[in-house]
Amino acid sequence: MARIGLALGDSETGLATPYKTIASGKEVLDVVLEEGIDEIIVGKPTKMSGEEKYLDEFNDFVEDLKNDLAIPVILVDERLSSKAADALIGTKKTKASRDEISAMIILQNYLDRI
Repeated sequence: MARIGLALGDSETGLATPYKTIASGKEVLDVVLEEGIDEIIVGKPTKMSGEEKYLDEFNDFVEDLKNDLAIPVILVDERLSSKAADALIGTKKTKASRDEISAMIILQNYLDRI
């Protein structure tokens, strides 16, 4: 995986915010420990047709998370999150990357449903 956008969510307020972009699963583990995260929401790469993308690499990443952490790892559809992030960013400069904004959208969609 080249880039992993992260967002943090607050279960009390129900809001997600961009956090940072990292490059490895190990860094996810570090963030979980640093931030005291009790649940991980992972956007599942899926084409509009419903066909899953990057299946082997993605499944390995998720299995590693599940094996290395004692917290739930929940998969959610990430279709259109990058397009939504682009629409939010537009031409404005932002401190958050496209990957972080996409992660925020995925997490916010999840928080809105629980």
